Amino acid sequence: MDAPRPRGIVVFGGGTATNSLVDVFETIRESRKCSLSYVIPISDNGGSSSELIRVFGGPGIGDIRSRLVRLIPGSDTDAERASIKDLFNHRLSSDPLQARLQWLDIVEGRDELWANISSEKRELIRSVFNLVNLEIVKRARPSSVFNFSKASIGNLFLTGARVFTGSLESAIYLLSTICCIPPTVSTLPAINTNFTHHISAGLADGTQIAGQNAISHPSAPTSLPDWSSSPDGAGGGEDDELLRLRREMEAHDLIEDATLPGSLPTLRRPYIDFDKGGGSSSDNNNNNSSNNEDSNNTSHDDDLPARIDRIWYINPYGHEIWPAANPKVAAAVRAARAVVYSVGSLYTSIVPSLVPRGVGAALAEPDGDALGHPRARYRVLVLNPATDRETGPRAQPLTAADFVRAVVRAASGNAAVGPDKEGDKSDKKENRTNGNDPSEADVVRRYVTHLVYLEGEGAPRVDRDELAALGVDCIRVYGRRVDGMLRYDEAGLTRALEAVIGKPEMLRSRRNTSGQ
Repeated sequence: MDAPRPRGIVVFGGGTATNSLVDVFETIRESRKCSLSYVIPISDNGGSSSELIRVFGGPGIGDIRSRLVRLIPGSDTDAERASIKDLFNHRLSSDPLQARLQWLDIVEGRDELWANISSEKRELIRSVFNLVNLEIVKRARPSSVFNFSKASIGNLFLTGARVFTGSLESAIYLLSTICCIPPTVSTLPAINTNFTHHISAGLADGTQIAGQNAISHPSAPTSLPDWSSSPDGAGGGEDDELLRLRREMEAHDLIEDATLPGSLPTLRRPYIDFDKGGGSSSDNNNNNSSNNEDSNNTSHDDDLPARIDRIWYINPYGHEIWPAANPKVAAAVRAARAVVYSVGSLYTSIVPSLVPRGVGAALAEPDGDALGHPRARYRVLVLNPATDRETGPRAQPLTAADFVRAVVRAASGNAAVGPDKEGDKSDKKENRTNGNDPSEADVVRRYVTHLVYLEGEGAPRVDRDELAALGVDCIRVYGRRVDGMLRYDEAGLTRALEAVIGKPEMLRSRRNTSGQ
């Protein structure tokens, strides 16, 4: 009789930064002979994804494609795998006309990217490309044609597969199969949907920013304007700005695309070219830039006016909604031995996967033991090696304890009864009356048990005493400098995570190999 497979590992993270740690997680998965699940947000509305969302609607799939292609098993002898990786990572020219010609060469099978790809896989992939090309032509209008500039071939494939099957997870399964990703490794969208889901950020000063791209990258104000303050737009200053926004919204409504009339202008604008403000310093990445959404690559470091206080999902009109999590995400968390919050943009790569209903409850669900431990015994936050626009402002950047609290706030808000805040308050009042009100440390330990971090210039400050008071065990690892940026050393991070999670042969021993 086969021995039961060890409980798995779930990794919450975005695209670029977590891609650089895929080999770390694969090493641990292989040593434990367990499953590995990556949970990816679908709220990205920047880069070439913005054009796909504008024309087709649907979720942001850039990070999903990036992870699937990164997971293609390496091989020194299989030229087809290298060609498939090159194909799905390829981006078209920045010139729209040249990009369209390149796309047609790929669709018609003439491009050199098809070299070394077997005929059966080539024709399967081309059938999806032909479908998405037909849809692009069918949806063309005088007011709206598809812009192929910098389009990701992999994103186009996933979009075509989703449109054909009517299922995001089926599209992911098809690309996973073509990429020869082993069945023990899965890529799970945080929300399994055919619709576009945007996020909004509330800052500590009351400012609201709508749309992931506007949160991550410098942009104009994006909150819904108060038309009543200036019905005719007469006057100057702020009134002129309201008039400009109204005219922009009216102009958008004349365009025939997949966005609903009256949607927030910031959710309809194309973001094929944008500035990765904040320097993207949290991206622990050494991958080819083709894995990422293109940017102008200028070092624009505009601070947000205040710290981000909360992230929530919104409908196209800017109103808050409470979407349910992908059931497979909650199931993976409940079946996991360890959950890892990976490096990446805290509020646009990690938190959007924790906010959907059901994730927090799964993370905190007790295992049934006498101590009431959550099912996932280890919940590890791998701290970013640097702060960025989202974790500033630079004059008062987030500390390690702030990172922990942000994760806990996002997850614990979903362990209650959803948007019914009054119900939450009554529950807390009853707990206090019964003497059962949990301490902050009790709440934190439900979602974060360990912190892995680097020390160095630019890294978030780590107060071990403060974190110990929150019930979080800290493990310092040694890093390295790459182009002046602090990065995790893969071997050191692997040893640190294995010291927390434990190798099968280690049982429950705890040896410190990580340089605490």
